[in-house]
Amino acid sequence: MIRQVTRVLDLLPKFGKAPSLKLLNSILDVLVKEDIDIAREFYRKKIMGSGLKGDDYTYGILMKGFCLTNRIGDGFKLLQAMKKHEVKINVVVYNTLIYALCKNGKVGRARSLMSEMEEYSDVTFNILISAYCNENNLVLALVLMEKCFCNGFLPDVVTVTKVVKALCDAGRVLEAVEVLNRVEGKGGAVDVVAHKTLIEGFVRAGKVRAGVGFLRQMEMKGCLPNTDTYNILIAGLCESGMLDSALDMFHEMKRASVKWDLATFDTLIYGLCSSGRTREGLKIFELMEEGIGSSLARVTPYNNIMYGLYRENLINEAFEFLENMRHLFPTAVDMSSKILCLCQDGHIVEAKKGFDEMTAAGRCPSALVYASLIQGLCEKGCIKEAVELMNQMISVGYFPVASTFNGLINGLCEEGKATRAMRLVDDLKMRGFLPDSESYGLLISGLCSEGEPQKALMLFLEMVGRDCTPDYNSWNAIIPAVSEFRDHKLLKHLTEA
Repeated sequence: MIRQVTRVLDLLPKFGKAPSLKLLNSILDVLVKEDIDIAREFYRKKIMGSGLKGDDYTYGILMKGFCLTNRIGDGFKLLQAMKKHEVKINVVVYNTLIYALCKNGKVGRARSLMSEMEEYSDVTFNILISAYCNENNLVLALVLMEKCFCNGFLPDVVTVTKVVKALCDAGRVLEAVEVLNRVEGKGGAVDVVAHKTLIEGFVRAGKVRAGVGFLRQMEMKGCLPNTDTYNILIAGLCESGMLDSALDMFHEMKRASVKWDLATFDTLIYGLCSSGRTREGLKIFELMEEGIGSSLARVTPYNNIMYGLYRENLINEAFEFLENMRHLFPTAVDMSSKILCLCQDGHIVEAKKGFDEMTAAGRCPSALVYASLIQGLCEKGCIKEAVELMNQMISVGYFPVASTFNGLINGLCEEGKATRAMRLVDDLKMRGFLPDSESYGLLISGLCSEGEPQKALMLFLEMVGRDCTPDYNSWNAIIPAVSEFRDHKLLKHLTEA
């Protein structure tokens, strides 16, 4: 390529013509893309050597070459040479160097360079505002955006979206709304991605209804929401417990001819199954199988159905569902079945090894696998490992039901750690865990055994207050423990209860 380009110059003397600066600039532009050092040598020998003075286009080409190769120092030398030769430095040259500085994390230096400019362009502001957003320097990003408006420019939609995201990340969603409204009011472009970013900000701030309202405004302005926008709102509605609204939004997508994707189904199925509405989750699951088919299937919606069945104590149905998955996910089902069988036979060490191999291979264990392994570890007295596994189970979105957690309570109480078990229950109650009568019975027995009758009595009263019927173990433990409180007001409350 280089030889072919430079050969053009050798042909010109045959026609008695000297190369024009325009031609030399065109050749320089090609050489810059190939090799900046060859391009610079060409500039020195062919342009300067022929007595021609480069114009702003010449220097712009060289600056582009230096910046593309991250030779910022040479870019500044070129800037000084332009000043020395009294060549007017245009905004494109400055923007090229400013972009290179920002790309290399030197945003402050880029801002200083901007102060040298006699005039700006919208690109100048887009580069610097985006750079400050990337550095999470929201204050300076907003200062530059204001300066952009004052100079009669409008940031492009990519830059606006970055500012909106930065504001939403900082919890300043209403300010993000103001930015969008201001840009639109000045005739700027705001696309579906910018609107989606703002809606996501509302959802993360716990203002999902406001997000839905903004969706309606977006539609009224003629900006139609896409699948991602709906998915964000469905996820937010599910997390807020507004499952009926999430279902309405799901069906609205079909009416609006917006395509459901795997994330849509996955989110809604999990929301329904984790809230005790597994039958409805199964209906959405059937729609997924009809609409997407097995070729694009992934394991998480299937695991979510099993999680719902596990939560509703439909263990046999969960095992049956697992087996029905085999034709789609043979490896995952084989690994899960092996772990479950090992747990059932009491081979917990081998089961834990299989679990570790499964996760190391990138497979997602189901709630059944977690629950079986936790129960097995508790039965073997491996309480520390069981707690760690339970925390891992919660981190992937599967909350243990009381039957699973009771094994952990029992294990801690048998180790004489009823107070720790109580703290663990309190922590889980804050996350939505509801102890059952067995949970309370184990804790009450453990506290009484450890000489904590007052704590046991308070827990008993809490159980009664929740309309949770005490079992035999609870009564058997609490009555002897409170006998020393014959005249105590707590005993009076107990007898009245």
